[in-house]
Amino acid sequence: MHYSSLPGVLFLLIGSFGFSYGQDPVPATTPILPPTQETPIQGTAPAPVSNSQALEFYNQAKSAGMSDMDIEKAALQRGYTLDDISAMRKRLQQTSKDNTKKDTNRDQIDESRSQNDEDELDDESNNEKDSLSVNRVRQRRFNRTFGSSFFRASTTFEPNLRIATPRNYILGPDDELVVDIYGNSVDNFRLKISPEGTVKMLNLAPVYVNGLTVEQATERIVNRLRQAYSTLNRPGSGTHSTITLGNVRSIQVMITGEVVRPGTYTVSSLATAFNALYRSGGPNSNGSYRNIEVVRNNKVIRTIDLYRFLIDADLRDNITLQDQDIILIRPYEVRIELAGELKKTGIFEARSGETLKDIVKYAGGFTPEAVTSLISYQRNTGTNFIIGSIDSTQVHTFKPKNGDIITVQRILEVIANQVEIRGAVTRPGAYPLDEKIKTVKDLIASAQGIGQRAFLNRAILERSSGDTQTGLIAIDLRKLMSSETPDIDLLPGDILTIKSVEDLKEFTFLTINGAVINPGVYYYYKDITIPDLIFQAGGYTEGGIPYRIEVSRRVKSDTADLPSNQNVRIFTVDIPENLRMDSVAQKFVLFPSDVIFVRKSPRYENQKTVGIEGEVMYPGRYTIKNNFERISDLLPKVGGIKPEANLMSARFYRNNEQIAVNISKILQNPSLPSNLLLQDGDNLVVPRKSEIVRIQGGVYNPSLVNFDPKFSFSDYISQAGGFAERVRKNRIYVSYPNGRTHRTKQFLFFKSYPKVEPGSVVTVPVKEPKNEQPMSRTERIAIISLIGTLAITLIRVL
Repeated sequence: MHYSSLPGVLFLLIGSFGFSYGQDPVPATTPILPPTQETPIQGTAPAPVSNSQALEFYNQAKSAGMSDMDIEKAALQRGYTLDDISAMRKRLQQTSKDNTKKDTNRDQIDESRSQNDEDELDDESNNEKDSLSVNRVRQRRFNRTFGSSFFRASTTFEPNLRIATPRNYILGPDDELVVDIYGNSVDNFRLKISPEGTVKMLNLAPVYVNGLTVEQATERIVNRLRQAYSTLNRPGSGTHSTITLGNVRSIQVMITGEVVRPGTYTVSSLATAFNALYRSGGPNSNGSYRNIEVVRNNKVIRTIDLYRFLIDADLRDNITLQDQDIILIRPYEVRIELAGELKKTGIFEARSGETLKDIVKYAGGFTPEAVTSLISYQRNTGTNFIIGSIDSTQVHTFKPKNGDIITVQRILEVIANQVEIRGAVTRPGAYPLDEKIKTVKDLIASAQGIGQRAFLNRAILERSSGDTQTGLIAIDLRKLMSSETPDIDLLPGDILTIKSVEDLKEFTFLTINGAVINPGVYYYYKDITIPDLIFQAGGYTEGGIPYRIEVSRRVKSDTADLPSNQNVRIFTVDIPENLRMDSVAQKFVLFPSDVIFVRKSPRYENQKTVGIEGEVMYPGRYTIKNNFERISDLLPKVGGIKPEANLMSARFYRNNEQIAVNISKILQNPSLPSNLLLQDGDNLVVPRKSEIVRIQGGVYNPSLVNFDPKFSFSDYISQAGGFAERVRKNRIYVSYPNGRTHRTKQFLFFKSYPKVEPGSVVTVPVKEPKNEQPMSRTERIAIISLIGTLAITLIRVL
C-alpha cells in the first residue's frame, strides 16, 4: 500500500462518515472514533492519534470506497490544518517503508483472491488437487499476458488535486468555488454547490451552475455579484474578481465486464479512466486490453486501447470521467503467444486486421540472435494442431489466429566461413575464408608468417569430410613455401597446424641440489655447463665449495667399461670459485636429466650452544668448542657454583626432556657413562638447596614435610599420618630432583627403603580395589545344597 499522496489524518473520516461497503459513504448517526479518542469540540485542536490507528482507519475508509479527497475534506472539517495533514502524511510514508517487506500490495491480494474465487467456481467438478494445479497454471498464464504487469505496478494513479482548474471541467453538487474580490473592494467567498446545483453569495439570489464549465459559471457569478459590486470586472473600474475551483466532489463510476474487481467505485471528479481501471485491478484473464469502452448516457464515447499507452505512451484514451460513467471491459478476441528470440515474450492480443509485423512491434522486435528468415508457428485447427512456417516476406501479411504460438529460433553458433591456423606462426587464430584468404599460403601470410622455430618438414591440415570422421592432409611446408609443390585450396572449417621444433621433442630438465641458494629443477639448454647452472641457481650458499662437485648421469647407449649392474655414471668436477669462464669447466658439458650435487665444506657448520641456569656464577648460553665436550666441561665455563647451589638436585634437559643424571657424581668422576657428550640446545639447571620432602599416595595425610637428616624413612611416613589401608609397601619408591628414582628392595622378610634426600618425592602405591559382585539368591541356594550333599555323604561314609 502506498501513501505518497494520502492525507495524514485518516481516522477523522471515521468520525464524520459511516460506511456501507460497496456504496457511497453516508452520514453516520453515531460517530466512530478510535477507542482512545473523543469527538473534537468545535474550535479546539483535535487529539493526536498513533500511526497504527491512522492506518487501521484508512484501510476501513478505502474498503468502503472513499477517495483520498474525501479523507482530506473530512480532516479539514474536523478542525485539522494543512500543516497537521502534512505532518501525518510524512509519518505514514515512513510507516509504509518500514512495513513494505511485511505487507503485500492490497491490489495484488484482491486480484489473487478474485481470481481464485472465479477459478473455484469453474473447477467445482474437479478434486482439490486438480483444482489447485489448474489455478496455478491459469495464474501463470495470466501473469504472462502483456499488460498485466501494468496493474501490478507500484504506482497508485491517483489524480493530482493540486493542478490548475481544467477549462472543460463540468461543475456539479459538492464542488467548491473560491471567489476572490480585490482592488477597490476586497472580499473572499468559498461557495459549495448545493444538491440543487446552485451557489449563494451574500444576500443575493442563488446562481445555478450545475453542468457548467468553470468559465461559464464564472460569467454567471460575476453577473450576480454586480448587484453588489456594480463595476466588478469592468474596464477601468478598479474592482476585479477571480473564480477558481476549490475542493472537488466525488463521483461514482461503474466498472463491469471482464474485470478483476467489478463494481461501483467512488472517485474524485478529476479522476480519469486509467485511475478507475487501476482501482479495479484491470482486465482479468479473459479481459481485453484493446477493447475497453467508456459508456456515458448509454453511448460509447471512447474505446480504450491500452497498447497505445504501453507501447507509445499515448494518453489520448485517458479521458476524464463523469458521474455515472460506465467502463466496460470486453472479452478478448485474438490472443497469440510469442516465444523465442524476441525482446519481450508472452501472450499478446491482436486486433482485427493486424499482422505479425504489428505483434512483433508490441514485443519490442527481434533480438540480435533471432533467425528472421524463417519463423515457425503452431495453430489449433479445431481437431488437432498443425505447424507452419513464415518467411521474411510474409511477416507483413501473415494474420495470426486465436491460440497461435509463434516461435522465433536462435541462430546457430557456427561461423560458416572460418578457417584456423595454430602453432608456430606469428599470429595464430581464426581467419575468414574470403577473397584475401583462399589457400594455405594465403592463410600463413595473413598470420604474418611462420615462426623462426617452426618445424618445416611437415604440417597438418585438418578437414571435415562430411561424415563423422575428420580427414588429415599432410603438407611438406618447406616445399610448399618455396613453391616446389602446388598450393592447397582451403575449405570452410579447415584447421592448419604448424609445430615448432620444441613441440616434437621431449622437453628435458637438469636438477641441482646441495649448497646453492635456489636448488631445484631447471630447463636444459644445449651446451649448458655446471657454472651456467650454478649461476641460474643463484650461486653458492655460505659454506658451499666449488670443488668435488658431483654429476650423476643416466646411461643410455654408452655402456662401455661399465659393470653390468651399474646404470649411472658419476663424475667429480672442480670449477672456479667465482664462476669464471675457466676452460676446464667449460669443456664439461651437461646432458639432459643430469643431477648435480654441490657439497659443503667438511668443517663448516653452524655454532652449537648449551644453556646453564640457576645457582651458578655466570648463567647463560655457551658455545660448544668441539664435538668432544661433555657435561663435566660446563661448570668451569660458568665460573663455578654458588654456595647455596644443590648439585645433587641439578637437572639436565635435552630436547625439552629431562635426562636422569647425577651431576655431583659426574663432577667427582668424569669417566662415568652418565657424563654425556654435549649437543646443540642442551640445558642444565642448578637449583637451590631444598628443605622440603613431599609424601603422597597411600598415607593418611599426604603432605609436604621439612627435610631432617636425622629422620629415617619411617619417621617421614609417620609425619604423613602413617600407612593407609591396602598399601603396597614393597613397591614404595622415591623420586629425586635430578630425575632418578629408587624403589624399595626386599630380601626374604627384610625391606630396604630408599634414602630420602632434600627435594625428593616419596610415593606409596595403593592396591587396586577388587570389583566383587554379591552372590545372587540362586547362587547361595546352590552353594547351600552342595554343602548339604557333601555333609550327608560324609556322614554315610563315617
